[in-house]
Amino acid sequence: MNSHPHDDPYAVHSIAEDAGGDAAVGRVVWAPATSLWQGVMLAGALAAPFAFSWSGLGVFVVLTGATLLIGHSVGFHRRLIHGSFQSPPWLDRLMMWLGTLVGMSGPLAMIAAHDLRDWGQRQPACHPYLANRAGFWTDYAWNLHGRLVLDAAPRQAIPARIADDRFYRFLERTWMLQQLPVAVVLFALGGWSWLLWGVCARVCVSVTGHWYVGRLAHTTGPQRWLVTASGVQAHDVPWAAIPTMGEAWHNNHHAWPGSARLGLYPGQADWGFAFIRLLERLGLAWDVRTPETLPQRAGLARV
Repeated sequence: MNSHPHDDPYAVHSIAEDAGGDAAVGRVVWAPATSLWQGVMLAGALAAPFAFSWSGLGVFVVLTGATLLIGHSVGFHRRLIHGSFQSPPWLDRLMMWLGTLVGMSGPLAMIAAHDLRDWGQRQPACHPYLANRAGFWTDYAWNLHGRLVLDAAPRQAIPARIADDRFYRFLERTWMLQQLPVAVVLFALGGWSWLLWGVCARVCVSVTGHWYVGRLAHTTGPQRWLVTASGVQAHDVPWAAIPTMGEAWHNNHHAWPGSARLGLYPGQADWGFAFIRLLERLGLAWDVRTPETLPQRAGLARV
């Protein structure tokens, strides 16, 4: 998976500027398989305290941190979606597997969902699903149990180098089943406590937390930058910087979406970028993009 040297760091890579579509008109429909998945994980998470053990809590912390850091933040978001650095194919595949273990979707669906929201927020107006502007519980239900069907969706094409990758397609077909080997190992080593905390509680907290921080990041919080052409602006969520591995500096990310570094200012913890720098020192990451190496962006204004 090679992406960046010639890609536009400010583009929505799976949706071209002339892709057409109307971001504002559509409806949210129930997604039965995803809804059932979320319900099972929630039930397991609610059962986890009744099987509490300190070792189970430790498994939860370690696996949640590893999958969110290496899989979601660095792998899915900064590498797969934005191509903000380069890495060897074996490491790409490891990161994509860990990203799939977060429990939100496979890599191809992650690109499609991210880019549709990104595209919509750049339009003058978009559906409240894309802007996280519905009421709290409606937004929760929409994002965890539904999907948006636009009346006129844009043409979306995931780059062939990603869409045709056999391993990524395998992860896409089996993303729910990828929890099974982890569950078997955890149950064998620590019984129900390790399984409930290491799979159900981890997935439930990761997915729900991703939605909640994303909602805040598109509705309220401090800002340093505005993208003047976009109908939806981003905000930072400082308290969530560490649990999101730096993803909570979302205002910075909207300003420089192609940057591997999201925490740009003193005090802005960014464990995802620290991990990328570690990979770089080990020779496992290169062509690392930061705002200092990116071209100037038109329409970017300081608040």
